[in-house]
Amino acid sequence: MSNFEEKQKLIDKNIVLVRQSIIRAEDRFEQIEKSNIENKEISLKMIGNIIKKRREVLTKLESINNQENQLIKIKENATKSLEDYKEKYGSDAYGIAAYVLNIIRIYSIPFCFLGIAISAIYQYVIGIRKLDTQEKGLVTMISFITILVICQILPLAFAIVVKFGRG
Repeated sequence: MSNFEEKQKLIDKNIVLVRQSIIRAEDRFEQIEKSNIENKEISLKMIGNIIKKRREVLTKLESINNQENQLIKIKENATKSLEDYKEKYGSDAYGIAAYVLNIIRIYSIPFCFLGIAISAIYQYVIGIRKLDTQEKGLVTMISFITILVICQILPLAFAIVVKFGRG
């Protein structure tokens, strides 16, 4: 049994225990409400606070459980995608390389657009007063555009070379 499965069982067990304790506290709350205890009001407030805190704990445990399930799904999707690439390219090395290039292709778009935007600010806003800053902005913008083009074309070139170059 994996470490994750043990943690999952422990979280599920804790959720059940917290739910049971909430039910017991609610029952005790009803018993005190029906009885003629002298400190009835204080007891009711204390048990009400206990119920409230236990419900908060239950909510947190369920939230942790949901987050772990989401992480597992993300991991399974990434693993499945990697296996698909390995199968598609017929080799572990080529599959991993294609997978990494695809990830780089996806994440290079927002990174490069952010770089282009900052470069434009340097060139057109700050560069109005300082010519050396204007030149830095232009050079940086050209660099980010070049990186963007390379990151978008490299996976395609890799696929063409691997598919048609191996014979």
